[in-house]
Amino acid sequence: MSIELSVVAPHVPSICHKDHIPDFQQDLVAGLKVVSEEIVEVNPDVIVLISCHWPSTFNHYVDCTPVHKGYLTAMEIPEVIKDVPYHYPGDEELGQLLVQAGQAAGIPVIELNDHHYVWDYGTLVPLRHLVPNEDIPVVNMCVTLTASLEETYKWGQAIAEVLRASDKRCVFVASGAFSHSLVRGRHNKPTHSEHAMDKKFLELLMNKEYQAAYEMLPQYASAAKVESGGRHLAMLLGIIDQECNAA
Repeated sequence: MSIELSVVAPHVPSICHKDHIPDFQQDLVAGLKVVSEEIVEVNPDVIVLISCHWPSTFNHYVDCTPVHKGYLTAMEIPEVIKDVPYHYPGDEELGQLLVQAGQAAGIPVIELNDHHYVWDYGTLVPLRHLVPNEDIPVVNMCVTLTASLEETYKWGQAIAEVLRASDKRCVFVASGAFSHSLVRGRHNKPTHSEHAMDKKFLELLMNKEYQAAYEMLPQYASAAKVESGGRHLAMLLGIIDQECNAA
């Protein structure tokens, strides 16, 4: 397998329904549309996704369910995301290989295979834009709150080894934000300091300075209150090939 594309994707609840997206988020959705078109061109066999809104306390979980089907009402914001249907294929075999690789690396990874499990909105919202036809298998994963950035980075490296050894083509999606200070009111933007740190981190990514980005991540995640403590970004950096192009 080749990892054809790695993406950091937003999952803000207000973009869940295409006919209710605020004007100020239209550019955000337009960017997701561009990535969706790239995914069509890549024609991947599977999407591997880590969601900041599937938080686990101690263990890393991999959703190996063969078919992801259900209705999502988001616990955090049920008036916006309510009874949203989804029906995506899964990839049980690949999911189990990822579990085995994590365990072999000494990481507490556990298989989830339960058709009663309901997706979180950090998984569903970006996929509604990136894979709107629901026609690409998905293996989704949690962020683990007691796992360090180092452990999550190591887990990403183990995932990358499996994906590169497989005969399938993969797109990896890190569903989450950069600076993420939660306050009421959409008029409240990131502070100048948070914006500056976001910009510097993105510059490192765009310049393919991935090791420098990883070294920056602990302080950046703490100071800018990066979503999920930056764990989704640590996994991304563990998966990215050092020679891959940034865009």
